[in-house]
Amino acid sequence: MTAAIFFGVMALSVLVAFSARRGMKNMSIGEYLVGGRSFPPWLLYFLAVGEIYSIGTMIGFPAGIYAGGASYGIWFLGYILLAYPLGYYIAPLIWRAGVRYDAMTVPDVFGRHFRSRSLELVTAAALLIALVPWGQYQFIGMQVVLGALGLPISPVQSVVLAGVIAFLYLAVSGVRSPAFVAILKDVLMVLGIVVVGVVTVTAGGGPAEVFGPHAVPRAQVTMSGSPMVFALTTIVFQSVTFYLGFSAAYVFTAKSERAIKSSTVWMPVYMLMYPFLVATAYFAFADRPDVKDPNTVFMAVVQDRLPDWAVGVVAAGAGLSGVLVLAVTALTIGGIVSRNLAPHVRPEAQRRTTTAVVAVFLVAAAVLTLTASTLMLTVLNLTYYLLGQLVPGWLALMFCRRVQSWAVSAGMLGGIAASIALYVTDPGLGGINAGLVAVAFNCVLMFGLSRLRPGPVTEPLSALPPVTSGQDAKESPGRVGGRTG
Repeated sequence: MTAAIFFGVMALSVLVAFSARRGMKNMSIGEYLVGGRSFPPWLLYFLAVGEIYSIGTMIGFPAGIYAGGASYGIWFLGYILLAYPLGYYIAPLIWRAGVRYDAMTVPDVFGRHFRSRSLELVTAAALLIALVPWGQYQFIGMQVVLGALGLPISPVQSVVLAGVIAFLYLAVSGVRSPAFVAILKDVLMVLGIVVVGVVTVTAGGGPAEVFGPHAVPRAQVTMSGSPMVFALTTIVFQSVTFYLGFSAAYVFTAKSERAIKSSTVWMPVYMLMYPFLVATAYFAFADRPDVKDPNTVFMAVVQDRLPDWAVGVVAAGAGLSGVLVLAVTALTIGGIVSRNLAPHVRPEAQRRTTTAVVAVFLVAAAVLTLTASTLMLTVLNLTYYLLGQLVPGWLALMFCRRVQSWAVSAGMLGGIAASIALYVTDPGLGGINAGLVAVAFNCVLMFGLSRLRPGPVTEPLSALPPVTSGQDAKESPGRVGGRTG
């Protein structure tokens, strides 16, 4: 029963992806990568939360609380809660940059705003280094989830399944497929989390028994010293990186700045599912104290407490979470290669090139999952540090007039070097998040060098009038600088 429901939902998701193409004949690269900048608030909402609340939410959050206690829960919840108000004001500026420069990738924006091909290449390289292991991690997550849930799928089969489904999503209608599939995924994921949370609280004797001081070790609910410093600095670092590092893939799809703000207002509603995940983790303290791998805590409780059909629903929600993030990551990588790295690709050929890159990436990531997963998981730890190095450049093009392209490149390269050095040496820093330190070093380089050698004034995005809709991109006077790709 579990396997039948899981495979049935996977098949249904492919049908949903095919239906997203309905009514469209010839798909341009703009439709393929950013949906023609036409997504209304409700569709943007599901695409965004589909990326935000992924397999890490269902598996990683309760695992972190089970293994690390309150410190993990505080910074995880804290950075998401802080990210939303920041995104309400920052995300519309990201979208405005996309319209002004007819950009479909972050390197498009950086290269055209600062009129620098070298900065475009540096930004593209930084994103690829960060995103390749992030996409490959989704394969590993699928293996862990499906293996722990007892589905009759070998590691090779799970990787092939995820890769084929992700490719079908993108080959059919680009970014529209993940957006519509996200609706199905969110329904199953939220339903599974809520059901498991209610079952565990009921089985544990009620909230007082599950959350009471006699049930939860004191060490799990107290925090001070370095863990507190780490939690606070991580909240700041990841909340900013959340939008300025990860979010452009879906922000560019919006039809207007108003659509972005309308969708962002409702995104915190999903936070209501976290108490159910916390209840599951706390229940596991007493019910499953001998779990060796914390990543399997949520799934172990699912298998113990739910009937087979419900296990299938949870497995499907987790599987779709991984495939969805994998698909969007592959599309982002494909767009960067075809528009920013590959020289002289004609606009009419960019979609075919992007699809080919997506296929190559999925095959390469699948092979790495099966042969070098430990190495890639090590590299994955650098993902947020590296994505954070985009933050100073975004701040410069949004709010500053005299920051120079070469200074942005120098700051980004210096920040990447600092990230790697801090990761390898692990100096401790009194609990301060190393990524935040690397971003601070990046800012000092970028703003310091620009002040020492000021250049021509570039109008920041925040000083420009808002654009009412994505359709106005055709009339936008700001489509200047760099290649028009």
